[in-house]
Amino acid sequence: MSEPVTAAVLIIGDEILSGRTRDCNSSAIAAHLTGIGIALREIRVVGDVAEDIISAVNALRARYTYVFTTGGIGPTHDDITADAIGAAFGVAVDIDPRAVALMAPAYAARGIELTAARLRMARIPAGAELVESDISPAPGFQKGNVIVMAGVPDIMRSMLVAVTNHLRTGPKLNAVSIVVAQAEGEIADLFSAHQAAYPDVAMGSYPSFAEGRYRTELVLRCADPGRLEEARAGLAHLLAERELL
Repeated sequence: MSEPVTAAVLIIGDEILSGRTRDCNSSAIAAHLTGIGIALREIRVVGDVAEDIISAVNALRARYTYVFTTGGIGPTHDDITADAIGAAFGVAVDIDPRAVALMAPAYAARGIELTAARLRMARIPAGAELVESDISPAPGFQKGNVIVMAGVPDIMRSMLVAVTNHLRTGPKLNAVSIVVAQAEGEIADLFSAHQAAYPDVAMGSYPSFAEGRYRTELVLRCADPGRLEEARAGLAHLLAERELL
């Protein structure tokens, strides 16, 4: 069996850690990666501190097939992601003519000056490939197995779609769920035993409580649809036997 294709997400920005901005990029990336057969294994959030970004990038890129970062590639002084990525790889960061060629005509068409601040968004680590967006002329980039994208959600999603065709992917996970009107404690032993019987099927339970009632969603995931259906049917039978459905 081939090795799974794995990924981590690194969210960069003081505004996320302060609670000023809500992170919605990690969930969007997670859903996209699941759909194309890349297993997201870790999500981290770091502030606008170069040493923290460098440390996180180096740790994650050594452990996973891909690292997706969002945030910190804008025009202001606190946008330090490009420099941190350059430092992590030990390469120079400078204004890239390819990025300028994308940005200059787009800004000119809108009557906007390509100022020194805006040119900060054209600074790319040496040897990186550009990741374009159909929303913003300022590109992201990919250096090695690290994909660097904007923090603005719409632009991030555009870049994520753009880079997808260049990624190695694995088998897509199929998922099914069974909802029971029970607390987790009522089905825990049965569910654990069923997981042991199907070690190749990932299983998770997700409880909730609303309107005075317990509810637990049991989610099963597997790349093999036949095996998934076998596990689902077996679980449904066990729950019905115990009158838990």
